[in-house]
Amino acid sequence: MTTDTLSRPIAEPAAGPSGPRKPKPWGQIASQVFLICASILWLLPIAFALYVAVRPYSDTRKYGYVSMPHHITFKNFSDAWTQSDMGHFFWNSVLITVPAVIIVLALASGVAFVLTRVNVKLNVALLILFTAGNLLPQQVIITPLYRIYLKIHLPGFLSGSGLMYNSLFGLVVINVAFQLGFCVFVLSNYMKSIPEEMYEAALVDGAGLWTRFWKLTLPLCRPALAALATLLTTWIYNDFFWAITLMSSGDKRPVTSALANLQGQFVSNQNLIAAAAMIAAVPTLVVYVLLQKQFIAGLSLGSSKG
Repeated sequence: MTTDTLSRPIAEPAAGPSGPRKPKPWGQIASQVFLICASILWLLPIAFALYVAVRPYSDTRKYGYVSMPHHITFKNFSDAWTQSDMGHFFWNSVLITVPAVIIVLALASGVAFVLTRVNVKLNVALLILFTAGNLLPQQVIITPLYRIYLKIHLPGFLSGSGLMYNSLFGLVVINVAFQLGFCVFVLSNYMKSIPEEMYEAALVDGAGLWTRFWKLTLPLCRPALAALATLLTTWIYNDFFWAITLMSSGDKRPVTSALANLQGQFVSNQNLIAAAAMIAAVPTLVVYVLLQKQFIAGLSLGSSKG
């Protein structure tokens, strides 16, 4: 073996077209395994409810819910729709959810803009006040809130009973009150990420406060507003607590309470209830599909500057 041979460098393995391959770290593999397991655990109850919904009641009564199906039917869905009058309750949910979401986003965007772009000494205190409202449990104020709703009178076109209690308007108000703080907190953080230079340029061009809010801030906050609209629709649409405590007439309640109409006093058809639950979940899925791109873009709200 010559000296030239010893002095030659050892050839390195050829790199692929995207560079040398690097082994995946154990942390990345563990995170992927965790996400897969979490997704399975999240989807398992939904899959089981759908499995129960497509089986006749006689089949599950004879063989049990955890058994191989002997018959598959979609009659439970049609029976659930007709027996619970879900069309009427769907409309009640629309009358509650749509105005509440629009009012919350309108108020929250205006308050967040003032807190972030208008120099007021109470900005920090107001932001803490709105944020602290989210820490108040709903059950704590239900007794005084119930008595207040019984004493507030409304005109006939807002409430058939003439009171805030037992009215769709009352449910809209309470949902707006409880969701406003969270939306103000999120939108204020998102608006802080908008470069200050854009507002300085708008001031130089003579843009007033309303123009800076309506034509500059709101278009840039579209991902945040879409993400919040998706979350608010899900939360308000699925609300059950306020509809039970602040509403006495069953025909005025939202669709979530319509499932209780399928509950018997002694015997419950769980197949029918599972089918009704699947039907009730469709609107939230539709909203997510329509706002999917904006919702995903809004998951990193205010995470980067500029």
